[in-house]
Amino acid sequence: SVVESADPAFKAGDAVILNGWGVGESHPGGLAQFAKVKGDWLIHRPPAFTSKHAMAVGTAGYTAMLCILALERHGVKPDDGDVLVEADVATEAGAIKAVTEATAAFGAVPDAVVNAAGAILLAGITRTSEAQYRDCLAANLDTAFFTAKAYVAALQQAQKDGGSGAGRLLMFSSVAAGIGVGNHAAIAMAKGAIEALVRSLAADHSATGLRVNAIAPGLMATPLTAKLVANEASKKAISAQYPLGRHGEAEDAAALAAFLLGPGGDWINGQIIALDGGFTAVRPMVKVAG
Repeated sequence: SVVESADPAFKAGDAVILNGWGVGESHPGGLAQFAKVKGDWLIHRPPAFTSKHAMAVGTAGYTAMLCILALERHGVKPDDGDVLVEADVATEAGAIKAVTEATAAFGAVPDAVVNAAGAILLAGITRTSEAQYRDCLAANLDTAFFTAKAYVAALQQAQKDGGSGAGRLLMFSSVAAGIGVGNHAAIAMAKGAIEALVRSLAADHSATGLRVNAIAPGLMATPLTAKLVANEASKKAISAQYPLGRHGEAEDAAALAAFLLGPGGDWINGQIIALDGGFTAVRPMVKVAG
């Protein structure tokens, strides 16, 4: 929480979240009881979030929260305020509940749905237990499938009732689905299936105005990946893999998601958009001392 602030956006006592920005790596204070940081590095912690929730949110979930904030900054928000729906969208019943309650709260089927559920599993195939494999697919693939099914069904019903079948569905894949990355067997398979689902859904439902796309990010700095960039050496090693010389931030994904869900994404459909600093597209020139 904020102790004192010179930034008008924050005041003493505000609950905030700080993620990334090199704190604890290139900037001191990651493990300190108090830290002086820039106001631009902070976001207000949503009232429904406890400190435990904030620490548990991973790449996709954190990105989803930033997507909502970005959409709000662009003036895209429900007139009746925030709506929080708790449901297990890894199940068909949970996904139906989420879409149904959101529809009831907004008075219409949501204009857009972002499936940002997911989990990370870094392990080779022989070190992946059956339980880990099932959990990985449930968190990544099952959530995508059942969320899409519930949303498409709601749009179809709205169209039968005289409304529009148009909407936007955004999912999250990974660079590991498009290029071989070590120790990503289960997660790569799950994300690859999501990419196939995106193209299939776009083929089936483009005629009604449903746009389906996915973002395939490289490594993003979030609480879930914090241990991967926990020190300067590991951060440099990871950043060196990306042609632009840095790993991603969740804000990068949120900005792209806001674009795809806004007017700019109106003619984009069935696409898997890499957000990886050039990781899957280019190999930078390496200078060798002679």
